[in-house]
Amino acid sequence: MSDLSTRLRALGVAFTPDQLNGTRDLYAPLAPTPEAVGARARRNFHYGRDDRHVLDVFAHPGKVALSPVVVFVHGGGFVQGDKGKEGEPFYNNFGAWAVREGFVGVTMTYRLAPAHGWPAGPEDIESAIHFLRQGLRAEGGDPDRIVLIGQSAGATHVASWIARQGCAPGSPTPVAGAVLLSGIYDLALAGPSPMHDAYYGADRALHPQRSTLSALAATSLPCLFTIGELEPPLFQAQAAALVAARWAAQQRYPEMHYLPGHNHVSSIMQLGSPEDDLGPVMAAFVRRVCA
Repeated sequence: MSDLSTRLRALGVAFTPDQLNGTRDLYAPLAPTPEAVGARARRNFHYGRDDRHVLDVFAHPGKVALSPVVVFVHGGGFVQGDKGKEGEPFYNNFGAWAVREGFVGVTMTYRLAPAHGWPAGPEDIESAIHFLRQGLRAEGGDPDRIVLIGQSAGATHVASWIARQGCAPGSPTPVAGAVLLSGIYDLALAGPSPMHDAYYGADRALHPQRSTLSALAATSLPCLFTIGELEPPLFQAQAAALVAARWAAQQRYPEMHYLPGHNHVSSIMQLGSPEDDLGPVMAAFVRRVCA
């Protein structure tokens, strides 16, 4: 067991401020920068009218052929979080990882609860995808080869977008695939939560129809799911329910990647670092679905 893994285990399973800050302290010195991989970072494109409708694009200025595009949707419990600013380790590490793998990377910020409730998340993803498809070629990205990657609340929003919540009825999902890192898909199974109430509303009778488990079970969109060994039971149960629902709907096991020794946030904070054991898996998935 590596020293880093030992220190992650010492932070425990409960998702607390101490675990979050401790994990950040472990990985921040290891996070790659866009400059270190020769990436050009173009920041704060406005994809909508809200102040939080902004995204950054990371690309290699020397590439000629159009590249697959990976779009990262951050977590934060529906009520906080952002894409990160210039000079911050997270989530500039995502942009650096993307460019190093030969992709165009995008990190986006979206509206937050309680000011903006369901379905603001998938609405913002829909707007960002529409914006990107109009301008990706100028950044070296292929608008027909986009993969969404969400973590925690970001994965939940990606799931809602796949379910077309807040999107025009019958509208297509113009992406090649999606990666969902530790999302919430069944609100009833998740149980009461002030953050869920802030975003989905306090009327929990509406929560089942705002869940995405059945849509994820039935979708034909290529999806990669992950769960970490050291995540709270809340997220472990969501992953287990997804596996069961997918099997019941399609008699096929979902592409579920288990991350030994990782907690709820180390999965994405490790990305691009010398200790990264998720980045290669995601890169292989992106190449396969974008082939």
